[in-house]
Amino acid sequence: MEEFLMEQLKGMHHVTAITSSAEKNYEFFTYTLGMRLVKKTVNQDDIQTYHLFFADDQGNPGTDMTFFDFPGIPKGQHGTNEIARTSFRVPSDEALDYWVKRFNRLEVKHQGIQEQFGKKILPFVDFDDQQYQLISDENDNGVAPGTPWQDGPIPLEYAITGLGPIIVRVDDYEFFKKMMEQILKFKEIDKEDSFHLFETGEGGNGGQIIVEYNTVLPRHQQGYGTVHHAAFRVSNKEKLEDWINHFQKVGLPNSGFVERFYFGSLYAQVAPQILFEIATDGPGFMDDEPYETLGEKLALPPKLEPQCEEIEKMVRPIDTVRSTKTFEKEYE
Repeated sequence: MEEFLMEQLKGMHHVTAITSSAEKNYEFFTYTLGMRLVKKTVNQDDIQTYHLFFADDQGNPGTDMTFFDFPGIPKGQHGTNEIARTSFRVPSDEALDYWVKRFNRLEVKHQGIQEQFGKKILPFVDFDDQQYQLISDENDNGVAPGTPWQDGPIPLEYAITGLGPIIVRVDDYEFFKKMMEQILKFKEIDKEDSFHLFETGEGGNGGQIIVEYNTVLPRHQQGYGTVHHAAFRVSNKEKLEDWINHFQKVGLPNSGFVERFYFGSLYAQVAPQILFEIATDGPGFMDDEPYETLGEKLALPPKLEPQCEEIEKMVRPIDTVRSTKTFEKEYE
């Protein structure tokens, strides 16, 4: 009976990766990708480490890519058993043509427009060789996209609107398929060569995962330029508690409820080196800062506020003020 009562995962919530430089990371996401910094805070488990949240105009769940900058961490190595690539949604196939020209002009390495599972994609990397792709929402009718950053540099008809499928690379596909279908309640809906498409919730680009079966590459090594974990949405804490109970019943080791202030979380390692999180849609990022100045000051959850002065000394200042600037829309 539990399976029918439990809310299905609604799709992507966020992806958290590791960067070599919070400063370069801020510049790349703000000025190149045109995503909005909606929260500048610290890793709640390692307070000397920045945690930057880039998202849509209002920090809606399903739109944010976040980064840690762990001091002294080595460069990661891509391989198997890795959350290997993160997708960002754009409104149309035409938008991808815009991004090719933009990446060429700004010297962002990319692989040109391709097609996978009937969708046009544009794979690219950042300065750390972090792996991304843009994915077209042309004819997509699944999970609704977010709202592009209204005052950013990208014309709204081409701008990023949220997260698309993550690509997970594994060397034991049968085990991972069971985890996806029997434990996480995704459904496999398509296959192309060694790639398998899974879907949850309302589906579409915002509710899918692509799993690559790969026994050739060595196991990946985590470091900067790689993903730390990926998170999926549930409505609220009550629904999250259902998932905690579900994990307990099936014997999947997990973190139990973790209060992150901006959302509630549940963590579980679902395969070797693959850490998934389930996170609530709210409260979100709008309650502790005005809309106009989101991400401009160091924001701390209440439990860390007493350590504010100490934390500000640990993390170097980064100028993230944008409310005083006017971004001209860049049509090329």
